[in-house]
Amino acid sequence: MTAPDTPRQPSASEIAREVLATEQAALARLIDELPASFDAVASLLIGVPGRIVVSGIGKSGHVAGKIAATLASTGTPAQSVHPAEASHGDLGMITRSDAVILISNSGETRELADMIAHTKRFGIPLIAITRKPESSLARAATHVLTLPDAPEACAIGMAPTTSTTLTMALGDALAVALMRQRGFDRADFLAFHPGGTLGAQLLQVSAVMHTGDELPVVAPETPMGETLVVMSQKGFGVAAVLAEGRLAGVITDGDLRRNLDGLMDRRAGEVATRSPRTIRPDALVTEAIGIMNENKISALFAVDDAGELLGLIHIHDALRVGAA
Repeated sequence: MTAPDTPRQPSASEIAREVLATEQAALARLIDELPASFDAVASLLIGVPGRIVVSGIGKSGHVAGKIAATLASTGTPAQSVHPAEASHGDLGMITRSDAVILISNSGETRELADMIAHTKRFGIPLIAITRKPESSLARAATHVLTLPDAPEACAIGMAPTTSTTLTMALGDALAVALMRQRGFDRADFLAFHPGGTLGAQLLQVSAVMHTGDELPVVAPETPMGETLVVMSQKGFGVAAVLAEGRLAGVITDGDLRRNLDGLMDRRAGEVATRSPRTIRPDALVTEAIGIMNENKISALFAVDDAGELLGLIHIHDALRVGAA
């Protein structure tokens, strides 16, 4: 008698694709079934004078923290409050000026009861994010953001997977909608992200460029002997040739090598490269890095629309702030 064949177990990558396909399908449903109350929720939150308090328990609590952090970093003051801590004094963090977003897939999470009661007691707007529009949480809410009733992506259909992905995506959609309605721009984003790679990538040239007496500046008629002294003193390996306050040319180490024959008998204007690469002071440091890399140079002069010299950015400045 032949033993039955053992079913082949799917590989880890095959399982991963199944999970991602399940969550992708759920996200597609969320697009098609975006809660009808979404616009009303956005209008309510953009007018809140205080903070948006986001909370949940378990995996929903972790998602609540992420949503609160995204809101706060994109112009909407927000904080996450743990429901257990709220029941032991942290309800005092939630005021009549605030709004509350509570996350519960089932809408019947016991740990949220005290926060629900607190919003009712003080007339605080409550937004529910749940899969159950008839749940206790939904019935208590001012507005309900209902998630599609999509299957979880785990093997037993119980671990929060699809539901947390949907909640996080809905939180992102809400944060970005508020961000755009507030007119939150790059400058605002930089103000909230001064450190790390994000802050460095959003820095403008004007924030790091050298100005004033730090600049290696010579006139077109300056003898090359004096020009070399200026280049050596300033330490950037370049010199700006100014004519009537405007950048007329730039002298680099390459220009010196190309003009070694009779160099000391020449003047700056004769050696300088005309129409050099420049950058505006309001450009991003990352843009300056791109220009320097593309042209194999280590410094750029910053000028205004009229060509007036305003500053200099060196590749070392970009490295110092972590943008390169």
